Amino acid sequence: MHSRRHFFEKAAAGLAGVALASSRALGANDRIRIGVIGPGARGKELMKLALACPNTEIVGAADVYTRRLDEAKKIAPSAKTYLDYRHLLEDQSIDAVLIATPQHLHCEHFVASLDAGKHVYQEKTMAFTVDHAKRMRAAYQRAGKRTVQIGHQGCSMGQIVDAMEFMKTGYVGKITSIHSHMYRNTPHGKPQWSRPVLADMTAENIIWKSFLGEAPPHDFDPNRYINWRFYWDYSGGNFYENMCHQLAIWYKVLAVSIPTAVTTVGGIYLWKDGREVPDTMSVNMQHSEEMLFTWDSGFGNQNLGITEHVLGTDGTIINASEMDEAIRYVPEKVNRPDGVEIVGQRRTPATAHMQNFLDCIRSGNEPNCPFELGYRVSIASRMAVDSYRQNRTLRWEPTREEAV
Repeated sequence: MHSRRHFFEKAAAGLAGVALASSRALGANDRIRIGVIGPGARGKELMKLALACPNTEIVGAADVYTRRLDEAKKIAPSAKTYLDYRHLLEDQSIDAVLIATPQHLHCEHFVASLDAGKHVYQEKTMAFTVDHAKRMRAAYQRAGKRTVQIGHQGCSMGQIVDAMEFMKTGYVGKITSIHSHMYRNTPHGKPQWSRPVLADMTAENIIWKSFLGEAPPHDFDPNRYINWRFYWDYSGGNFYENMCHQLAIWYKVLAVSIPTAVTTVGGIYLWKDGREVPDTMSVNMQHSEEMLFTWDSGFGNQNLGITEHVLGTDGTIINASEMDEAIRYVPEKVNRPDGVEIVGQRRTPATAHMQNFLDCIRSGNEPNCPFELGYRVSIASRMAVDSYRQNRTLRWEPTREEAV
């Protein structure tokens, strides 16, 4: 296992700095060499998805926790491992980077990866704050012809194509509201998201300063490390974990802009385990398209599951992904008395979003969840967080690009 001592010995030798590397031109059948920053639970899933796509190779993995590097080697035995992600980015043979670190670190790793000349798959939610979103945008603009895919995998699912076709028919009419849910439950005594603190989660095996990044200083705390989703310093709570996915689908299908105003209410009503983020919440988002997008979520009952209802004057689009149902259109008989239900037909494999990323690296085409979509979703998600924390409605000021 890598140790903290090994890390500091390596760092003492000096980092030459990450030079801008020109990505090699890749043909349709060329192998793409991939590095991963943050091979934790989600990062390992992304590694497996990438390896399930043709002509890919995982050649490097970086993480601040030694156990994660050992786990990454089990998936990609030939991959080099690093406790400092900058060493990974120095490898000019790496074409693309998968970033699956905690949310407060996204900006740091995204900017560094693009500046190093890599294509980037960035896990959601793309940006932690409005300032981070702007810094990431500047890096994306500097990078030129680099493929960036944001990890809202629903944007590559067949439901998107079906929804767009429903819209083309004109059968939905004027949409004034989207009502969405995301509900879960767990057995008594097993809090949602809670992860155990393992014996090897020590200051010897975790580079604490690197984990903190730009977050406020804090003494080493293995619980804050492994349960980072509980704390505002590192997490946007369920707004960043799940609301963002449901926003991304309909922001894409309907080309919805950043909300003009967001109001969030809720609280920690169930899990009194030291978490700071709410377990029950309701978000109301107003948009310049004269449309209201509401999202309700809780961790104490899963009956409503994960659903979106797109409500139009002439019909409703219903997406019930948690129930494994096909997306469907249901007519409003008051305006379409002869209308009939239409059921979506398209199914896509779990690798669809990753495959789209890799295909776009080779072709130069825009990916299914491009930077600009991730930017809009990030701002909306941040407004929801800040509205909750400040207990007031937040409004978007587009000229200054600030929530006020």
